[in-house]
Amino acid sequence: MSKFWNTKTRLIKPYVPGEQPKDRKYIKLNTNESPYPPSPKVVEAIKNAANGDLRLYPDPVCEDLRRCIAAYFGLSQEEVFVGNGSDEILAFSFAAFFEPGETILFPDVTYSFYPVYAELFGLTFKEVALDDAFSVPVEKFMVKNGGIVIANPNAPTGKFLPVEEIEKLVVHNNKLGKVVIVDEAYIDFGGESAAGLVKEHSNMLVVQTLSKSRALAGLRVGFALGASDLIAGLYRIQSSINSYTLDRLALAGAIAAFSDESYFQQIRRKVIKTRERVVRELEADGFFIIPSQANFIFMSHPRIQAQEMFRILREKGVLVRYFNKPRVENFLRVSIGSDEEMDAFLSVLKEIMKG
Repeated sequence: MSKFWNTKTRLIKPYVPGEQPKDRKYIKLNTNESPYPPSPKVVEAIKNAANGDLRLYPDPVCEDLRRCIAAYFGLSQEEVFVGNGSDEILAFSFAAFFEPGETILFPDVTYSFYPVYAELFGLTFKEVALDDAFSVPVEKFMVKNGGIVIANPNAPTGKFLPVEEIEKLVVHNNKLGKVVIVDEAYIDFGGESAAGLVKEHSNMLVVQTLSKSRALAGLRVGFALGASDLIAGLYRIQSSINSYTLDRLALAGAIAAFSDESYFQQIRRKVIKTRERVVRELEADGFFIIPSQANFIFMSHPRIQAQEMFRILREKGVLVRYFNKPRVENFLRVSIGSDEEMDAFLSVLKEIMKG
């Protein structure tokens, strides 16, 4: 610990991403990346953008990409914000819409960046316990609050909350004059997006990413959909930190990704099909799987401790995610890889079962 750190730096508990080891070759099922490459149109667009214009700053408000996303969702450009991955947009949102001293609500089992953001910006938060089936208890969120953050599908469980339930929270919070943020990082793998509600509700922000379903985790592009005054608030925060959050290559690649709808649908459906097959095989072997609408599954076994499974899988060259936290300490989160990768994963699990 450095003597030069201020109090906040000393006390903050940073988010810990999934490991990216370099000591050997692993089957990586621990970071929810796509097992498939991005669209060839994306690669070509990035190559074309790698020209002399790189000497110039990119467009700080990313008009071309925002128009592209707006057209895709049937919105106006003023209802779209883009940033350096959805994580950055979530951080900007915590800074823009939540007041110190008011209590933000999010589930107790959810994306572990939420409490990090709250602590970083000096915000009060309460973690609302998921029910015994790991579902979001909507009625427990319908109380006085300073804002709500819901990951849908939830992470790390993968469980989906129907849009009509999301809308109940939005309507409730509109009466309070408070924002509901819906983090839809995994929405393309089986859930219904709440994006269709943006025109109806001025207090809802929907945040998505190109990292998962569009196979662009390495490009770092996220976007938010919301009423124009919410979007303007995000740009006030962004321009107080960094006016140029997306570079020219990322802008070109993201626009190309939205132009190749057939490729997007193709790899999205492949991941869903593989997930459903793997769930069937695991359940036949006695594993408990929380119903998932994401590109990962959350699994446990009544006889084998998750931490031990995690250790043996890693020794065998298969990386998954283990969260040593209350309520989920006996679960593993497993990203859906290619069919070949998942077959290798299932093969190692069968060895563990025999042992």
